[in-house]
Amino acid sequence: MFKENLNLSLDFFRMKSPRLIGVDISSSSVKMVELSMTGKRNQAYCIERYAIEPMPVDAMLDGGIVNLEAVGECLQRGWKRMGTRQKNVALALPVTDVITKKIIVPAGQREEDLAFQVENEASQYIPFPLDEIDLDFQVVKPAPDSLEEVEVLIAASRKEKVEDRVAAALSAGLKAIVMDVESYAAQAAFELTLGQLPEGGKNQVIALVDVGATVMKINVFHNGEPVYTRDQPFGGNQLTQEIGNQFNLSLEESEVAKRSGNLPDNYKTDVLQPFCETLAIEVMRAIQFFYTSTQYTDVNYIFIAGGCAVIPGLKEIIASRTQVSTFVVNPFSHMELSSRIVSRQLNSDAPSLLIACGLALRSFDPS
Repeated sequence: MFKENLNLSLDFFRMKSPRLIGVDISSSSVKMVELSMTGKRNQAYCIERYAIEPMPVDAMLDGGIVNLEAVGECLQRGWKRMGTRQKNVALALPVTDVITKKIIVPAGQREEDLAFQVENEASQYIPFPLDEIDLDFQVVKPAPDSLEEVEVLIAASRKEKVEDRVAAALSAGLKAIVMDVESYAAQAAFELTLGQLPEGGKNQVIALVDVGATVMKINVFHNGEPVYTRDQPFGGNQLTQEIGNQFNLSLEESEVAKRSGNLPDNYKTDVLQPFCETLAIEVMRAIQFFYTSTQYTDVNYIFIAGGCAVIPGLKEIIASRTQVSTFVVNPFSHMELSSRIVSRQLNSDAPSLLIACGLALRSFDPS
């Protein structure tokens, strides 16, 4: 079924390559991560190399590619900076570009029969003709209430959304093997960090707050299952714009100054501190929306990701506002580092690499 619809040599879920570079294409930058598996320390992961390449302004809009050439050139620069020979990549689509649904079906079906059932199910809720979408599915786990049934996750996206990312990779000399969903990739990497919590966060409600350039993405988990998702229009670009307003700089100059830290002495008190307070208020609002939208009344832990996560003092401000223990995400904290990795720099970059890390983990996915 979907093998015929899916003209490209990739799937949302299935693996076809022994080693992949995880590539996160966002509005502000391209993040790339390459992992390996080492026999040391009970087959631990090792981060071999990574790169963060700034994205040209206006190359992306609302998660979509609007300047294919600019994005392709950015990918190529990032790949060259990594210094790798690997050219197979795992990409991801924003949640807004993907329709997902979980269904319960009888266990033990042949794949052809399951594919037929998935196509029938998809035609009922996907508001596009099936020949205009790329569709895939994966058996997730046994059904919670029946040993004779299984839970199947369906993912579908408009063909042009998939093809744009594949074409950008191809123009950079790279081959897209896997197409994932950003939220699933982030969750895969995020789960690596839960070992720092008592009992790995079992029976706890944990919020992951990823502050991007334009959007703050909130995902709440309970026992490894996503129970709430929300996007809020707030991100690091607000800080960039305020830098420009305060110090009479262009957006490009403001972004460079923000990354380099080359700003006047009053930057921290007049610009950065108010931004952090506003960000914390946005997180608090998101938590309140979570309470009013679900049966949950508590969040036990907050983890922050994205480029803003490493702002000194931010996690303390969020913890104070929300009265919830707050941590900065680092999916590499228990990984081995290759000789090419500078530990101090990785600690600073790690919160921005969550999705790219999750995509790189697909190299070890047996499904």
